[in-house]
Amino acid sequence: MLKLKIYTLISCSLLSYSALAQKPRPLFDGKSLKGWKQVVGKAKYVAKDGMIIGTSVKDSPNSYLVTDKEYGDFVLEFDVKLEGASNNSGVQTRSHIDPEGDEGKGKVYGRQIEIDPSERAWSGGIYDEARRLWLYPLSLHPEAKSLFKREAFNHYRIECIGNETKTWLNGKPVAYLKDTVDQAGFIGLQVHGIGNKAELDGKKVYFKNITVQTENLKPQAFPNGIYQVNYTPNSLSDYERKNGYELLFDGKSSNGWKGAYKNAFPEKGWQVANGTITVQPSDGGESTNGGDIVTEKQFAAFDLNFDFKLTEGANSGVKYFVTLSEGNKGSALGLEFQVLDDEKHPDAKLGKNGNRT
Repeated sequence: MLKLKIYTLISCSLLSYSALAQKPRPLFDGKSLKGWKQVVGKAKYVAKDGMIIGTSVKDSPNSYLVTDKEYGDFVLEFDVKLEGASNNSGVQTRSHIDPEGDEGKGKVYGRQIEIDPSERAWSGGIYDEARRLWLYPLSLHPEAKSLFKREAFNHYRIECIGNETKTWLNGKPVAYLKDTVDQAGFIGLQVHGIGNKAELDGKKVYFKNITVQTENLKPQAFPNGIYQVNYTPNSLSDYERKNGYELLFDGKSSNGWKGAYKNAFPEKGWQVANGTITVQPSDGGESTNGGDIVTEKQFAAFDLNFDFKLTEGANSGVKYFVTLSEGNKGSALGLEFQVLDDEKHPDAKLGKNGNRT
């Protein structure tokens, strides 16, 4: 009986410790900036009334108060309020600083979760500060644009686990990103630069209830039907598969493609290498090299995504609803999403309004 009692007490102790370890812990003690440091900009940060308050100043670049510690996988939650509808802020995740950036003034870079009270209303979107720019604008999830409340505290949840970043605003899902860049970095609170706009001088952003969890993380599911941006080349996530997406290019072969009006992939004019399909230079004539390529499978209603890069003066495009029954000797016939150098190629000035780009 005595052994049973001892065993029970040990089990309760372990259970209590395990439960404690899973709880989020404060990133802000409510009274000081201990554990934080300002790395860039002249905006003023103070701890007051249980909040971190950032105040904008004229003629300053973006300012950042960042954690002393770097974080890899975590769930971050906080409440935030901005003064006015023209102010702007954001929270950096897995971010870094280049001390030599911005002519030696220092430059913060990395994924930022947007706080945007403006008419654009992209709060909860994901922006790659000082690098790739917008990764998940809310044009990809317009239903979430109404979630942010002006002149009131808004609750954010940010989940960074593995290669995935998910955001929630006031309890509702907003952005879902899969990205292999940066596995760890600091967390930072931004006060956006205002230039010399006197009307924004002194505007404040208030942060409170800042917590982080780094252990025993369980990803929170996103409902189906919300668009996921996947920056992993030539791959599909489980979420994309569940939502009906399929891969049209495997990154290493021409499988699934053939030449227009042909039974096989062209022997010249196209190259599959380094995870890309590349059209080779030609004399500028229409389909005089390898000709167009088309999918072997036909599609009706669809959502198509692709990345592209152009050399100077290049002219290409992605056609859809292509028909091959005409037996045309030139290009395949269909609607075209134009992809060309709109500064260097003369075709950019063609079209109904002189804006074929």
